[in-house]
Amino acid sequence: MKTSHLLLSASIVACTCIAWFILGSAITNRTRVSTGTMQNEVSGVWGPALVQAHPDAFFLTPNAPGGRAVVLPSASKATVRLDSEPKRRGLLWHRTYAVDFKADYVFTNPTPIPQTLYFRFPLPADSAGLHGFVFQVGDEAASNTAADDGVVTRAVVVPAGESVPMKVAYRTRGTDSWNYRFTDARRITGFELRMRVNFADINFPVGTGSPDERMQDEGGWDLAWTYPDVLSAPSIGMDMPKLLNAGPVALRIVLFAPVSLLFFVAVIMIIAALKRIPLHPMHVFFVSAGFFAFHLLFAYLVDLLDPYASFGIATAVSLLLVAGYLRAVGGRLLFRVAVPAQLIYLTLFSLSFFFDGLTGITLAVVSVLTLALLMILTAKVDWRQVFNAEQRAA
Repeated sequence: MKTSHLLLSASIVACTCIAWFILGSAITNRTRVSTGTMQNEVSGVWGPALVQAHPDAFFLTPNAPGGRAVVLPSASKATVRLDSEPKRRGLLWHRTYAVDFKADYVFTNPTPIPQTLYFRFPLPADSAGLHGFVFQVGDEAASNTAADDGVVTRAVVVPAGESVPMKVAYRTRGTDSWNYRFTDARRITGFELRMRVNFADINFPVGTGSPDERMQDEGGWDLAWTYPDVLSAPSIGMDMPKLLNAGPVALRIVLFAPVSLLFFVAVIMIIAALKRIPLHPMHVFFVSAGFFAFHLLFAYLVDLLDPYASFGIATAVSLLLVAGYLRAVGGRLLFRVAVPAQLIYLTLFSLSFFFDGLTGITLAVVSVLTLALLMILTAKVDWRQVFNAEQRAA
């Protein structure tokens, strides 16, 4: 093979890499526009990540800082149902969900005299509307309105040492995660929260505690957190399941495409040299174009179809182009080499980007196996004769 042909082939691969860079930039721009525009639309309809704070009460006394003595619930029983309902907008899936929250709290007057307790229940900030809202303290009629500042309040006179129940319920929607937070490091007693989720892939946000009980069935998980008497109780939370976002996946596949092409071209050129099949830089050009067709099709099909369906169509088209072309160039021999090589270097390697953590090990294994195969095939080859024969054939 002529040195000029090698250099020209390398230049063609380099130009293809530039084309992939341009395609990656286009995908990045489309993803950014989709993220910026659609995220605002989704948040406007579904709300942000919701945080429900633990309620409290206070009574006025000159013996407390600021003239207010804070009282936390002596008993709390909350139930939460989270239903993941992801919505797709553009190239991205948004992890939206519906939440049904119900809780019964008990507040006790800790003093030996009657006190007016001012109950406070903070509502999730910026929620997408509260449906079926209930707030009831003691025997008073339930309130279905919230304060303008997002905190529902009620004042009730509680006899010395007596307890008053507080009931809260609502339904709303959010995005990404749901949290139940304890606002300070004081002691939490008699607390229990039971959560039902309709998905199998559970993940707890950083800084939250693990459940004390968990049970899985076909419909999801039943989880429970119990704090009978805990100082500095950790928050409770749940992240919505991770979803396969086509934009970031397509971008990663495109950015690593030169590795796939480099492996494939190296294998084809070495096999062709060993079998004395004359290859020209124009052959490398059309092979590179066939590889690029895969990424171009996949990048724009994901706007319309499921990512896996888009991947399958792009793979079939690229395989037909490249393997079919090499069959016409080098006969059945190159065809039998091209099909498995393309399935490994293009399809398998690209498919690894669909699964977190598999790309690196896939690249490492494929690289080592390719090196081993080529070393075995070429161990006894006299490369001077091979290149001289190629030059005479040219």
